[in-house]
Amino acid sequence: MSITNRTVRLARRPVGMVTAEDFTIADEALEEPGEGQFRVRLDYVSLDPAMRGWMNDAKSYVRPVRLGEVMRAYAAGIVDVSNHPDFKPGDAVTGLFGVQRYAISDGRAVARADTKIAPLQTWIGGLGMPGVTAYFGLLDVGKPKAGETVVVSAASGAVGAIVGQIAKVLGCRAVGIAGGPEKCRRVVEEYGFDACVDYKGGALAEDLRAACPDGIDVYYENVGGEVLEAVLGQMNTFGRIPVCGMISGYNATEPSPAPRNLRSVLVNRLTMRGFIVFDFAERYEEAITALTMWLGEGRLKMPEDIREGGVDAYPDVLNLLFTGGNQGKLILKL
Repeated sequence: MSITNRTVRLARRPVGMVTAEDFTIADEALEEPGEGQFRVRLDYVSLDPAMRGWMNDAKSYVRPVRLGEVMRAYAAGIVDVSNHPDFKPGDAVTGLFGVQRYAISDGRAVARADTKIAPLQTWIGGLGMPGVTAYFGLLDVGKPKAGETVVVSAASGAVGAIVGQIAKVLGCRAVGIAGGPEKCRRVVEEYGFDACVDYKGGALAEDLRAACPDGIDVYYENVGGEVLEAVLGQMNTFGRIPVCGMISGYNATEPSPAPRNLRSVLVNRLTMRGFIVFDFAERYEEAITALTMWLGEGRLKMPEDIREGGVDAYPDVLNLLFTGGNQGKLILKL
């Protein structure tokens, strides 16, 4: 029986939440690597909110995934065949390999994963793009100082959980915003935040004020909409807002009216800056070195939510990001 490659290809542009009909999932002939290439047998695929934006035919920081193209994704696996001088069979690697069982690569933008330091899947999680995003967004854009209050939304997620923990390493007060009592409990008890506010509790602004009696100096933005509105009203003068994502609007078919208080940016002389992790590509090693050190010292936990089902489960598992169904970094096991 010949080995095939099972792939997920974008079949149409989704409207609202993605469905199985938005993709073509099928077995295809397994490619052999050419000169200077290698083939990777993928074991884990990273599921990230950015994927929803990549499916839209709209201007962004990267081109949209084309119709008929393998769905873009970071993934981790083991090299099984190689014609590349720098990669050999058995090497553990991560890269933008896509949602498929096997991938062909020429080595560009591929990183090795040291499984002696952490399991393979962690290299597309806390030691991969989510961890690097947390590191540069907080340190370079947020510029926190010891003693300041750092608030992060989606605090139980892949990026948010690490942002708050780094804030604690730096001597800040870390306050999370998450959905539901259980997620808030984990943020405080497992990840070491000083407090966590349940945005589903019906009193976000009041609860946030109680958790941040000295106001908010840095707000790491992952959600947007009404959450951003509540935070803007409590920012301190010269506060900083790194904008990493606005997941509340990724599946929206109508624009949100919130935030309605952007005047706070003027009144409080706030710095609000969007950023993409690729902006810091030349400094990834710096982030990985720091994250690895803190992990080894026991100062960082890297929560992972690994789901079974292989490539066929991709549409359903992806939607967990937008329904709040995941706990930590969402990863699909192939």
